[in-house]
Amino acid sequence: MSTRALVICPSLTRESNEALRSPEARREEAVGLARAIDLAVVGAESVALSAIRPATFIGKGKVETVAAQVKAEEIDLVVMDCALSPAQQRNLEKAFGCKVIDRTGLILEIFGQRARTAEGTLQVELAHLKYQRSRLVRSWTHLERQRGGFGFLGGPGETQIETDRRLIGERIVRIERELEAVKRRRALQRASRSDVPYPIVALVGYTNAGKSTLFNALSSADVLVSSRMFATLDPTIRAIRLPSNRRVLVSDTVGFIRDLPKGLLTAFRATLEEVQEAALILHVSDVSNPHHDELDEEVDKILQELGVADRPKLRVLNKMDLLAPQQRASLEGTATRVRENGPVLVSAMTGQAMDDLLGRIDAELPVDPMVSLSLRLPLAEGRTLALIHALGRVLHSAVEDSHMTMDAEVPASIARRLRLSQYAAGGTSRVSRA
Repeated sequence: MSTRALVICPSLTRESNEALRSPEARREEAVGLARAIDLAVVGAESVALSAIRPATFIGKGKVETVAAQVKAEEIDLVVMDCALSPAQQRNLEKAFGCKVIDRTGLILEIFGQRARTAEGTLQVELAHLKYQRSRLVRSWTHLERQRGGFGFLGGPGETQIETDRRLIGERIVRIERELEAVKRRRALQRASRSDVPYPIVALVGYTNAGKSTLFNALSSADVLVSSRMFATLDPTIRAIRLPSNRRVLVSDTVGFIRDLPKGLLTAFRATLEEVQEAALILHVSDVSNPHHDELDEEVDKILQELGVADRPKLRVLNKMDLLAPQQRASLEGTATRVRENGPVLVSAMTGQAMDDLLGRIDAELPVDPMVSLSLRLPLAEGRTLALIHALGRVLHSAVEDSHMTMDAEVPASIARRLRLSQYAAGGTSRVSRA
C-alpha cells in the first residue's frame, strides 16, 4: 500500500524571485517529485506567506488546518516544498501527528532510489549523512539517555545524541576517502580517454527535459528513459560520429532542479565533472513545458555555480512533437531565421531534426587544425598507426625494415603528442574539417 502524502508549497509573496514561476508550476513540480518515489499524493496546496515563522515556517492557522486534514484523510506524510530547519520539522511533526519531510529530504529519497553504481550510492549516502547530522534533535526519546563507554567508543557520560553524531561523522570521513579513491580512478580513466582525444559534448537541462531520450537518439544507446524526475544519476558516455566524420564523446548527466541542495551538487561530481570537461554543452529544454524559459534560467544559475557558464553552449528545444501546430510553426520560423546561432528545435522521441542537430554540433565544436607531418614509426606501434588512420589522413606511406614512414595530416592535438614521442618531424598547419 502506497504512503498517502499531502504536498504543501509555501512561497514568500514579497520575494521577487518567487514571481519567476507561478504557484501552479511550483506545485506541479513538487507533486512530480513526490510521485517519483511512488507516494500517493492525495492533495497539494500552495501557501502564500508574508514572512517565515521561526517555529513552523507556515502560520499557526495553516498549521491547524493541515493538522485537521491529516487526521480526517488519514495522511501518512506531509511534504513541505521548502527547506525546513530541524526545529521546524520537529514542531510540524508534533502538530500534524505524522512524518514531515522537506524538499531536501525528498530529493535525497529520490536520489537514494535512483543511484545504481557503487559511486552513486556512496554519493547519496554522503549527502544524506550530512543532512541527517544536522537533524539529531528529532523527538527521539533515546537521545536523552546517557551511556558509558570505553576509549574508542566514547568517554563516560557521553549522551546517545553525541554518539550518533560522532558515528555519523566517522562514516562521512570514510565515505569521503572512498570517493577520493574513486575520483583518482576516474582521473586515470579520463587520462586514458585522452589517448584518443575526442571532445566531450555534455547534455544538461532541467530534470525531465528529455536528455536521456536525446542521448539515445544521438548514440543509439539504451539508457533508461522515464518520465519520472531524476531517472539518470550515474554518468553515461558514448562515442558518436558527426557529419564531418569527426568523432566526439556524448555524456548524459543528472537533471538540474530548482533549489538543488548544494551537498548534492557537490556529491554528484561524477556527472558534473564531465560538464566541466566538455568542449560543448547542449542545454536541453522541454519546449512543450509552458514554463521552459524559467526552468532554463535555473539551469543557467547552476552552470554559473559550476564555473562553466562561458563554455560554448547550444540550446536544444526538445519535444517539438508535443507542440500544437501553430506553436510549432512559430518556433520553426524563429529557428530558421536564427539558424546560425539560435536554438535547434528537435524531437528526440520521434527523431525529427536530429540531422540538423548533428550538423549544428559539428559547426559549434571548436575546430582542431590539421597539421601535415612526416612520420617514422615502429610497426609495433599499432595503436598509434590506428589513431592516425582514424583521426587523420595518410598521404603517403612505405615500409622500411621494421618501421613505417609516412606523410600524413593529423589534428594538432595528435601532432603535439607525436612530436613529444619523437615520431614526427616538423610540419605546417591548416584548418580543416576533413
